Amino acid sequence: MNLRFIETFLWVARLGSFRAAAERLNTTQAAVSNRIATLEAALGQDLFERMPGGVRLSPIGQRAIAPAEDLMRSAMEFRISVGRPEQLRSTVRIGTIDSIVQAWLPRFIERVRELYPGLTLDLNVDTSRGIAREIVERKIDLALLMGPVLEAGLRNVDLGSMDCAWVAAPGFGLGGRRIGLADLVELPILTFSRNSDPHVWLMRQFEELRLPQPAISNSNSLSAMLRLALEGVGVALMTRPVVEAALASGALDLLDVDPPFPPLALHAVFADHGDNLLPVALSEVAAEVALEERGR
Repeated sequence: MNLRFIETFLWVARLGSFRAAAERLNTTQAAVSNRIATLEAALGQDLFERMPGGVRLSPIGQRAIAPAEDLMRSAMEFRISVGRPEQLRSTVRIGTIDSIVQAWLPRFIERVRELYPGLTLDLNVDTSRGIAREIVERKIDLALLMGPVLEAGLRNVDLGSMDCAWVAAPGFGLGGRRIGLADLVELPILTFSRNSDPHVWLMRQFEELRLPQPAISNSNSLSAMLRLALEGVGVALMTRPVVEAALASGALDLLDVDPPFPPLALHAVFADHGDNLLPVALSEVAAEVALEERGR
């Protein structure tokens, strides 16, 4: 039996339409329809009930899910355990955030290439909310983000936390002393993208202290925020790994702000189904690399 047809059956079942499965498998809707028709003919059973706007599993199709996942898992386990690592050819779609890109994503990619040199990593960098939406919709295989993502059918792996830091160019004169958020109200602030969890937390702190809302410039690009902070455009709240070099050189001052900003909780997230072995393996690699980074 053609494993590609089994894989196509599973993705149509998960996404609920031939069109969505075709996008996920990087093929045409006609090819997906043909594979399903061929598989149904070979089995002598209808796996789906056709409906306006999509399909749903037939009773036979519902019974077929678990055996199909077992079959795909066994095939992947066979390829991983018996085949040479460089012969494992597959594309894994990974969504991640700029904080991880700037911290340890390069070491993660290097480790994956050492273990599975035949894998292609298709990377997308977005906000945590954007990446969470993509993993929920199964548009990506693995999410590395601020989590967890609490959605049925998803598994979260703890990647530890990442410290944040308030920084400013020396010209602001804020380094070397304890300051509060009240000291920042009249200053331009550079911080995480609007409506992200860190941005919401910061706004809530100003509200709870009954302080006026400061002028805030938001960006999901930490490299852009760093450049602006170095140029003295504003006081910046960023993840600590991004600013370490600038702090060490004296280009930026580390600010002692009360209340301290909480660390960001990071997670690897993937679909929790039996044949999803590669995202599971890569999430373990991510956990190892993140742990090594915290130990530096």
